[in-house]
Amino acid sequence: MNTIMLIVMKELRQLFRDKRLRFMAIAAPIIQLTVLGYAAVTDIKYVPLVVCDYDRSSISRALVDRFLNSGYFELAGTVDTADGVDEYIEHGRAGLALVIPADFGAKTLARRTAQLQVIADGTDGNSANIALAYATMIVNSHSQDVLRDMLDKNPQSVLPPRIVPEIRVWHNASLKSRNYMVPGVLAFVLMLITMSMTSMAIVREREIGTMEQLLVTPIRPWQLLFGKLIPYILIGMIDVTLALLVAVYWFQVPLRGSVGLLYFCGGLFVLTMLGLGLFVSTVARTQQQALMIAQFAFFIPFIYFSGFVFPIENMPVLIQKITYFVPLRYFMEIVRGIFLKGVGVEILWPQMLALVAFGITIFTLAVLRFRRTIE
Repeated sequence: MNTIMLIVMKELRQLFRDKRLRFMAIAAPIIQLTVLGYAAVTDIKYVPLVVCDYDRSSISRALVDRFLNSGYFELAGTVDTADGVDEYIEHGRAGLALVIPADFGAKTLARRTAQLQVIADGTDGNSANIALAYATMIVNSHSQDVLRDMLDKNPQSVLPPRIVPEIRVWHNASLKSRNYMVPGVLAFVLMLITMSMTSMAIVREREIGTMEQLLVTPIRPWQLLFGKLIPYILIGMIDVTLALLVAVYWFQVPLRGSVGLLYFCGGLFVLTMLGLGLFVSTVARTQQQALMIAQFAFFIPFIYFSGFVFPIENMPVLIQKITYFVPLRYFMEIVRGIFLKGVGVEILWPQMLALVAFGITIFTLAVLRFRRTIE
């Protein structure tokens, strides 16, 4: 243990003398989490709206005002005819168009079905679907308010029965996508930092020729291995703390679950990523090669197959089965479950068990290959 602690102290000194590694270990997680936390959101706000109002009645103007006051849309322009809408949509100056027919107000007052046309730019299908959902909600709300005003003015009138749902949203009542995405960003940044630093640190020893010097000392291979990995386990836990502080106090993401459980699962995930980093270090010969292998073999596939960007449920069945071999998938589910749902071991034990299995398997294979490499 004294030998291992001496190697650990040597690694920590070397780490904090290297400005690049020091930046990567401390500052990079905060910067990445902050930038990605703002960028990785799916909320749609202030969609440019073009309006073609043939009716020009108080009811149609009230509908347009409701769109503009909702916070989801902003007026990009008004046109006199529906043909003018094409120019706004085709040139990207508007994401949504609202065409109100001339008899809209009259039909509404006569309690007849009043139609209007909503045109969306479908270039970005996700944004178009969200904008159309906002538009549908606004139109339905406006229709209910009009019926309510008519009933207040004429209590004797008979209005058609309506079903009004009472909606309750659990775990993310504000429906902010940031509450869902930031915990995922935390998991991704932790993977990126720990795996990159481990692979680069060991390859750097080989590049500068100090690996051979260490091997001719009385240090045993397993002592060298653990002495090199323990500092990065500590750095991984520090990164978990920094990312946790940014998520909770900067982005105001609710943390409803156990902090201790989050640290424990984070430790399991860090060990798995250290194993992958160690494996990359046995394949690469330079730090540049290590980064390229880590990026194309692990980082990019993990992003797409972990559920970080795309819901796994929407993927083809074959791809869904492939995602079971991605450790980041399980840690994503753990982090989001602890943050948003406040669930514990009784719910998350399958994901934790999967992380343990991945960690033992990957770490064992990486250690065996590392031993063969240095021998």
